[in-house]
Amino acid sequence: MKQMIKPWRHVFKLDPDREISDEALARVCMSGTDAVMVGGSSGVTFENTVELLARIRQYDIPCVLEISELEAAVPGFDLYMIPMVLNTGSIDWLIGKHQQAIEQYGFLIPWELLVPEGYIVLNPNSTVGKLTEAKTNLSAASAAAYAQTADRLMSLPIVYVEYSGTFGDMNLVSAVRQELRGAQLFYGGGITNLQTAREAAAAADTIVVGNIIYDHLEEALLTVQAVK
Repeated sequence: MKQMIKPWRHVFKLDPDREISDEALARVCMSGTDAVMVGGSSGVTFENTVELLARIRQYDIPCVLEISELEAAVPGFDLYMIPMVLNTGSIDWLIGKHQQAIEQYGFLIPWELLVPEGYIVLNPNSTVGKLTEAKTNLSAASAAAYAQTADRLMSLPIVYVEYSGTFGDMNLVSAVRQELRGAQLFYGGGITNLQTAREAAAAADTIVVGNIIYDHLEEALLTVQAVK
C-alpha cells in the first residue's frame, strides 16, 4: 500500500459528478501522470462512480477512490483513500463517520487496500471547508502541528494540505513538509498551469490536479511536466 503511493509525484483527480469527454479522459490517463484519483465533495453517487471507473479502466494506470460518500464506495479500485479532516470543527469528519461506516460495513471492507489521509483544509469558502466546518485560519506553525499529530501520533501515511479551488501559501506547505518524518505530503488546490505546478511540486511530495482538467485541459496536461 505505502510502497505503491511512495513514487507518486503527480495525480490527476476526476470528479464523478462532472462531465469529461472520452478524448479528454484518454489524454488525462495517458499524460504520464502517476495515478488517477476519483472523488468529489458533492454529487458523488454509486452510479456515476461506477461509470467513471469503467471508463478509466480502459487505460493502464493506477486508479484510486477517495471516499466522501459511503454510498459511493465502489469495488474495483486499486486503493481506497479515507480522508480524516484534522482541523474539522466536527468530530464526524475526523472519526465519527468512519466509526459508523465500520460498524455497518466492516465485514465488507478490504482493509489491505485502505489508505487513511490526514486532511488539513485551508479554504474557508470551499465546499469541503464549509461541509467539515474546518478551522482554516491557521498559521504555518499550527498547520505543521496538525501534520505532526497525523504523522507521529496517528502514523497516517498521507498528510493532505487542501486549498480546494485556490492556490495556497507555499511557505506554509513547505513548513508542513519539513516536520514530516514518515508521512507523504499531498497538496491540492489552485494548480492551474505549469508554473503553479512547479511551485507546488517544490513544496510537497505529491501534487493533485483537478479542476483545471475541466476548464483548460491543455494547461492541466502541462502540469505533468512539473514533476518529470
